[in-house]
Amino acid sequence: MAMRPLAMLPEILLFVGGLVCLLGGSFTPRRRQWTLRVVAAAALVAAVVAALAGASAGGTAFEGAFAVDVATTTARVVGAVATLLVLALAADEVAGDDRESETYALLLFATTGALVLAGARDLLVLLVGFFLASIPLYALVGLGRTARSAEAALKTYLVGALFGILMMLGVTLLYGVGGTTSYPELAGALAQAPVAVVGAGFVGVLAGLAFKAGSVPAHFWVPDAAQGSTGLTAAFVTTVPKVGAVVALYRLVVALPGPLDWGLLVGVLAVASMTLGNLAAYGQDDPRRLLGWSTVSQVGYLLVPVAVAGRSDLALPSMLLYLGAYAVTNIAAFAVTTAFPSVRDLGGYAGLVRARPGLAVGLVAVLLGLVGTPPTAVFVGKLTTATAAWDGGMPWLTVAVLVNSLASLFYYLRWVAPALRRDDPDDDLAAPRRWSAGVAASASAASVVLGLLAGLVWAGLGGPLSP
Repeated sequence: MAMRPLAMLPEILLFVGGLVCLLGGSFTPRRRQWTLRVVAAAALVAAVVAALAGASAGGTAFEGAFAVDVATTTARVVGAVATLLVLALAADEVAGDDRESETYALLLFATTGALVLAGARDLLVLLVGFFLASIPLYALVGLGRTARSAEAALKTYLVGALFGILMMLGVTLLYGVGGTTSYPELAGALAQAPVAVVGAGFVGVLAGLAFKAGSVPAHFWVPDAAQGSTGLTAAFVTTVPKVGAVVALYRLVVALPGPLDWGLLVGVLAVASMTLGNLAAYGQDDPRRLLGWSTVSQVGYLLVPVAVAGRSDLALPSMLLYLGAYAVTNIAAFAVTTAFPSVRDLGGYAGLVRARPGLAVGLVAVLLGLVGTPPTAVFVGKLTTATAAWDGGMPWLTVAVLVNSLASLFYYLRWVAPALRRDDPDDDLAAPRRWSAGVAASASAASVVLGLLAGLVWAGLGGPLSP
């Protein structure tokens, strides 16, 4: 197999962009650090263009260690676009800050790691992507420089270190009994390996990816990071790392059919995540913490097609469609919170429909979209993932998706209700941040448009994984 380094051009562009922002920040006056935001945005746009241009070529890179297929291309586009939206939030939150350039660099590095995760076909490449996506994450969470952000950063680091160790242990076990780290070669080698060792190895790798996705049992850090960090960091860490982790887990389940039922294990984690996330969100009054627990629940829905990977032809396109739908919808919800940074209680949004009717409509659209209300994109995502579970022989997963979607309506309405009350709004709602309001409006509109055009998007997501 050929090396084909240009097959990873989107990842290279993002990493180089991160280096330029990191080094350029040392020589750029604070009043002109906005130029590095332009550099970061240019790198993200170039990555999207390179991803779309290279989609038709397909194949693998670096002797089969990295795949370029429909899953990788979708992850590249969704990850880069989501980071671009987060970058717009940065214009409100870190412009002129003494850590402005470092923020842009960390965002690009973490996005690069997430995309490497998505395309990895080798356990060592998977580890590289995991750490490249994780280490910048710890710093991003701590950049809020408050007691709460410090606590969140420490918790994220400790949980990440624990599950990172479990992941390395899992890779070691699989390599030890398989004699290789390449997915295609492992698939045959593990068939003759001891079942207990293979199971322990897979569970270890699954633990690491569960941390990146924010799934049970590695979810402890998500609500704290969402509540304690800056708004742009909260939007990023609850969105982009999940894109890479979910695709990586899907690829692993398909590539390593073993003596144990990996799908059943993933299905149990899916139900646990969506149920626990919903139950914990019920009592939350801070909108960002509520969205943090909502993220844990949404990851559960995203894991449903992973559970039926290889059993249903609907699994891959439903997962990819849901990833794109969730990304724009989740960022839109967080953008509303960054538009009104001083409002950290659901009741504080009372009268939003009178103060800012456009933002109120956008907020209602994305919150009901997260429930799974038509015609939003998340509705199509939930419908197709539930159908994939039924088609894959796991009807109990379909029931779990429907029941948990209905149950989630309660806590989303706790935010919708005050926003739609025609009370006299507080002064905090008078002047939203310009960039954040723009992101909220555009991302909420994108959620609806993507839902309306879901048929066309679905047709483009039907390609197979690289063999």
